[in-house]
Amino acid sequence: MTDFDAVAPPDADIAVAARARQANLIKPPGSLGRLEALSVWVSSCQGVCPPRQFERARAVVFAGDHGVAAAGVSAYPAEVTAQMVANFDRGGAAINVLAAAAGATVRVVDIAVDAKESLTPSIGAHRVRRGSGNIAVEDALNDDEVAAALDAGRRIADEEVDSGADVLIVGDMGIGNTTPATTLIAALTDSEPVAVVGRGTGVDDAGWARKTAAIRDALFRSRGSAGDPVALLRVCGGADLAAMAGFCAQAAVRRTPLLLDGVVVTAAALVAEELAPGAKQWWQAGHRSTEPAHALALQRLDLEPIVDLQMRLGEGTGAAVALSVVRAAVATLSSMATFDEAGITSPPDKP
Repeated sequence: MTDFDAVAPPDADIAVAARARQANLIKPPGSLGRLEALSVWVSSCQGVCPPRQFERARAVVFAGDHGVAAAGVSAYPAEVTAQMVANFDRGGAAINVLAAAAGATVRVVDIAVDAKESLTPSIGAHRVRRGSGNIAVEDALNDDEVAAALDAGRRIADEEVDSGADVLIVGDMGIGNTTPATTLIAALTDSEPVAVVGRGTGVDDAGWARKTAAIRDALFRSRGSAGDPVALLRVCGGADLAAMAGFCAQAAVRRTPLLLDGVVVTAAALVAEELAPGAKQWWQAGHRSTEPAHALALQRLDLEPIVDLQMRLGEGTGAAVALSVVRAAVATLSSMATFDEAGITSPPDKP
């Protein structure tokens, strides 16, 4: 099943009330910049003004391998994916540290790690297959697998929201995953490979050339699927990307705010917006990656990154840093005094 329920927009009336409260806080109008708009967004997502501080922020890292890694498109070997899943589980990765600093917990899910079995039954509860196909020469998935992956993402979102998550972060882990992600973005934005291919984990010039060639070949193979997001995931995506797309779409269906991370997550989000139109209203772009394709994807989604720190790690790390900023935005609207409350003369209304 790949159909998603209709996405209702955040509460417009609450957004009006939140802007009015912002205008009455003890500061010059607009002086808190982007924090003001973020606070209004959270209020409208929660349907209450002032907004509530997040009580159960949750980062979900989707792990999966890609056959295209064998073409030398990454600076790291494919076995690193499984090793990093174990590291996430131990709490030793960057996302564990940054999520904790932002008041979030981390869950890792094995969607398509190239290992004989998942690290633990709970991590592998939604596993679709062992690695995805090499998109340069074959489809990433078959029809049943892409449907299973989308449904896995939907079910994971439901599990988190049903467990009380009030804001979600999407992260990724998979050696070679920027290659299918960039392919999806190029296909959905009608862009040439050389304009969108980045360095990923830090490949050299020869690796960049191999990556560009793989993306070119994958785009050629997917030329008949441009208008079908599910077909794109099947041909040139992967199980982890499909699961992330399902997760992003279902979070919006469940009216839960979500912070996107870098190029891989945002590629999945581009597909999710096709699957569940209007879902992007429930998302914010956590950060701007150094990957060229990321800027294209954000432009297509009309999302402005919260931070730009030249990050390119993935895992949800940029979104975790952004969560601290969003928490600050919520605090200003919910905890600052108004002019009347503080007994301070407000500026006169402009004519």
